[in-house]
Amino acid sequence: MENKVTPKGTAQLTVNGQTHDLPILGGSIGPDVIDIRTLYKNTGMFTYDPGFTSTASCESTITYIDGDEGTLLYRGYPIDQLAENASFIEVAYLLLHGELPTTQDLHDFDWTIRRHTMLHDQFDAFFRGFRRDAHPMAIMVGSVGALSAFYHDSTDVNDLRAREISAHRMIAKMPTIASRAYKYSIGQPFVSPRNELDYASNFLRMCFAVPAEDYVVSKTLARAMDKIFILHADHEQNASTSTVRLAGSSGANPFACIASGIASLWGPAHGGANEAALNMLAEIGSVDRIPEYISKAKDKNDPFRLMGFGHRVYKNYDPRAKVMRETCHEVLDALDVRDEPLLAVAMELEKIALEDPYFVEKKLYPNIDFYSGITLKAMGFPTEMFTVLFALARTVGWIAQWGEMIEDPSQKIGRPRQAFTGSPIRDFVPLDKR
Repeated sequence: MENKVTPKGTAQLTVNGQTHDLPILGGSIGPDVIDIRTLYKNTGMFTYDPGFTSTASCESTITYIDGDEGTLLYRGYPIDQLAENASFIEVAYLLLHGELPTTQDLHDFDWTIRRHTMLHDQFDAFFRGFRRDAHPMAIMVGSVGALSAFYHDSTDVNDLRAREISAHRMIAKMPTIASRAYKYSIGQPFVSPRNELDYASNFLRMCFAVPAEDYVVSKTLARAMDKIFILHADHEQNASTSTVRLAGSSGANPFACIASGIASLWGPAHGGANEAALNMLAEIGSVDRIPEYISKAKDKNDPFRLMGFGHRVYKNYDPRAKVMRETCHEVLDALDVRDEPLLAVAMELEKIALEDPYFVEKKLYPNIDFYSGITLKAMGFPTEMFTVLFALARTVGWIAQWGEMIEDPSQKIGRPRQAFTGSPIRDFVPLDKR
């Protein structure tokens, strides 16, 4: 990866009476950055930025977010255009290679992914080592990490062809692993993938088919699943992506890096947000209790918070939520399940949030987690599987980010610093004198 940030001037920092010049660098769009790589050398000081919310940890050409404007671009393409016009496999190719595929490119890539979906036969025995009540995300973390033991021939991070093979393997096998995690948790036999099915249809069939009765995949549900995958495929340098990059900076194998991303995604503040939104709807319980919870949400002294509304990055409407809202309603119409209590609560809450001046003024719009949770629930997935589906979709983004990190000439092993507030140096006190 060739560095493309360009010099745009100099920032001056005065420390203890001395002025230091720091380069200002600019990308193609978005905020400029102040290059502080020489700061410690020149001043003996670190910057302090908990959560790294004001720190650019890398240079990237993959995903761009403008939270104030409600913009999300994959390789320059708006997310709504991709979700409406492309398939997930097409978007996966775009994220990995930087350009939309030609007809032949797409055919070859799709062919490769379809023929990597099978897992090593011994992998089924590995699954059975988990407890039946294990959370599917626990199974995902362990299983993806174990891929390096089954496919050790593609773990050389310095070999371009090995990196490509490992990428294809993970994208192809993740639906198989995810569906097996689900099947194992409910005590049903595993269903093998079918090469004639597209990516989303194959996954749905592996989740819901049983030996006694095959699963006829609905085109509406398959397209909805495909859009969910597209909308979750990447999201810039979030917690899980940063985890993948940090793990990869040490030279760890790609399977281990993606497993670390899955572990980070498991947190309720990250990938578990759509599950939290469904739990909130269950707590509300019925439409007639919504006013009570709206009042609680408006009360600054009440700890209750509406889950699935607003977003840390998007200060405007979440651009993914616009697409997900339409998809959600298409699925509800196709399945005719709007009368279910939980979904009825969700639809009424959505209506209030879009019209109530309090929510409009504070821009607390329903986000993607709100709509994706409702959609997945309607499709038949238990809440424990929501984050698994997120991980399945995000795998391609993690791989693209990991590959970019590997090829970045300025990349170093991650080593954040700290402001130490513990005890200063002190002498050891023998046990009998304490």
